[in-house]
Amino acid sequence: MANNHPLLAQIQQGESKTLELKAQLPQNDQIAKTIIAFANTSGGKLVIGVNDDRTLKGINSDDFFNLQDKISSIAHDACTPNLLPHTYIENINGAQLFIIEVTRGALLPYFLKSKGKEQGTFIRLNASNRLADANYITQLELQRLNQCFDEQINPNVNLHELDLTPLVQRFTQCGKVLDQQKLLNFKLIQKHNEQFYPTHGLLILLGYYEHAETKCARFKGVNMTVFLDKKEYTGDLITQLEQTELFIKNHLHLKVEILGLQRTETYEIPIAAIREALVNAYIHRDYSNFGRDIKVAIYDDRINIISPGALPNGLTLADLHQGRSEIRNRVVARVFKALGLVEQWGSGVARIQQMLNEQELGAVLREQGDFLDWSLSRVLSSDEGISSEESSEESSEESSEESSGKSPLLRYIAADPRINAKTLAAKLGITPRAVEKQLALLKQQGKLKRVGPTKNGHWEIIE
Repeated sequence: MANNHPLLAQIQQGESKTLELKAQLPQNDQIAKTIIAFANTSGGKLVIGVNDDRTLKGINSDDFFNLQDKISSIAHDACTPNLLPHTYIENINGAQLFIIEVTRGALLPYFLKSKGKEQGTFIRLNASNRLADANYITQLELQRLNQCFDEQINPNVNLHELDLTPLVQRFTQCGKVLDQQKLLNFKLIQKHNEQFYPTHGLLILLGYYEHAETKCARFKGVNMTVFLDKKEYTGDLITQLEQTELFIKNHLHLKVEILGLQRTETYEIPIAAIREALVNAYIHRDYSNFGRDIKVAIYDDRINIISPGALPNGLTLADLHQGRSEIRNRVVARVFKALGLVEQWGSGVARIQQMLNEQELGAVLREQGDFLDWSLSRVLSSDEGISSEESSEESSEESSEESSGKSPLLRYIAADPRINAKTLAAKLGITPRAVEKQLALLKQQGKLKRVGPTKNGHWEIIE
């Protein structure tokens, strides 16, 4: 029974946004930072009694009450506003683990008393605690007030100097009117001191801000070494969406079939899935970060769609897969919904993955630091390499593990030469049948060979 323990499964997967593992209790300041980071992000568990190799060490049960008192004192003395972590023992396979569980707080932001809000606010990014910058602290304060950045006014912009034509025309095309009352209802404008001001949402939708743009690139191969084509799109967001979709189409394979007198054309990746991923990027990205933009990178083996900002309001990837939706930009989302660009909240992730799985392709959404990355795998011919999914920070012009040019599938095999097709499929987000096709292609290309029998053999990469 213990082998099926849900916490054991989490431990075996390693540290994450909501899980930290320690062999023994860390120093007081580290405990305080972790508690604060969990409270400011998505909640989480600090598990004491787990070795670096994820084996269960356990703790001395006689220390339990002393540990409880110590955690309560640290939370009270070092953290503000007040935090009340839940502490308890979890017995797994005879090992007693000490759990410090923290829920996402309601009095955001939480910070170290000794450091103050500006220097003591920590958040959880991937499996580490990071000091929050001023922009993130502002976002936490807005979340506490249940407000969004795009609902706030920009008093430095004169509403009457803005050209609303792009938005007005979009509403007209949908048979709708965008008058002053609708502008107020959508919170595109707000009244302050007897004067109307544009909100950040209106300025974002119009493409007024420089960072409200989309950068697209087509690379040769599977890394960023060689550009084949690149474009930067500005202007209103709906036009950017259309231009980006066209850019992607221009670099995809088109399959033409003639059945009788009927001619059908089908792209290698369902366009509906690409559009869904793009719409999600525009609606959910963090526009309060004025230094980053949306990036689309097309490789031989995949398309990456990257948007700035981690998941909002304590949301996790598991929540998304269960259909939960949290809207970061309510103004942008309302307008996209009114224009028919959004069908149903909370169903986008499942729809994208279903559409690609039906064609034996992979669709993987990853939270990498403070950005989200959709990776959509492509259908390739034998002279272009293998189909795979890889989500990396290279597309945000930061860092890259792909400079070596080795595909994700080969990297998994290099890490575990005895890995099977089922496990590879799970890691890559594609079907086992698609993995078998990739393996066959790699063998055909002389890049991979099988040594020994199917069941007990192993893979050997040919450099």
